[in-house]
Amino acid sequence: MLRAVAGIGLLLLTAGCMTRPTGDFGRASDSVLHDEIMPAAGRLKTEYLDKKPVSTFNQTDQEREMHDRVWRYLTAAHAKDWSFNVSVEFQRTRIGTTDQHFQIDRYYKLISSEAYASSRVRYNTMADHLSIDIDMMQPTFASICAVIDVDRQRAVAASEITGLEPAMRQEQVDRKAENDEKIAWFVRAIRYRYASYNYALEHLLVETPHQDAVRIDGLLSQMLTWVEKGERGDFCSDHSYAGQGGQTPLPSRVLTGDGQVYRK
Repeated sequence: MLRAVAGIGLLLLTAGCMTRPTGDFGRASDSVLHDEIMPAAGRLKTEYLDKKPVSTFNQTDQEREMHDRVWRYLTAAHAKDWSFNVSVEFQRTRIGTTDQHFQIDRYYKLISSEAYASSRVRYNTMADHLSIDIDMMQPTFASICAVIDVDRQRAVAASEITGLEPAMRQEQVDRKAENDEKIAWFVRAIRYRYASYNYALEHLLVETPHQDAVRIDGLLSQMLTWVEKGERGDFCSDHSYAGQGGQTPLPSRVLTGDGQVYRK
């Protein structure tokens, strides 16, 4: 076993040079390296070095769907390296945790450095990125809710089945811990995205003020409602986002016609 754990270093070198391939809507695509080799290394490290829960349960359809949907919030193909694509793969496969040290200025540096034809195009690009994130929130929250229900069903079965082996009960507890860890990471990821977009808008208002900032501010308010729902653990209530059947949040700042900005 020690020999296997020692082999993690070699696997890290192999995996570190690649980011995971993407499919439709930025969701993860199948990959032997990312679906078999790296997770195996991560399981060894987590169980034998970190002494944390590791479950050998097969994934349910609901868990696989949640992992795919959550993953697109952990990285950002449309924003190149601002979400640390390689670091995300290390963390997803439990090789190492890095997301709590991410800096929120990376997205601003990226979008500010791009040679857009005009300020309007830069703001429109940012609006597109925000809109994609918002549009995918509802199905992602729904997939998380489905996994929460699966964990509930497992717990009920484990408590009611007579004669169930202690090892099987521990597997159930470990799998819930793994799912809770992934959900918590998603919540941190959407807060990081919101903070990054917000930082970018505030700095763009100083660098290249433009009336289209009002649209960005409205989208940020919509995204914040999802971030706060996630931080409350509210994944299973009404999934309609702001502006569709609910009260539209007030913008946190307003860009007036004369270029002046004030915060509400």
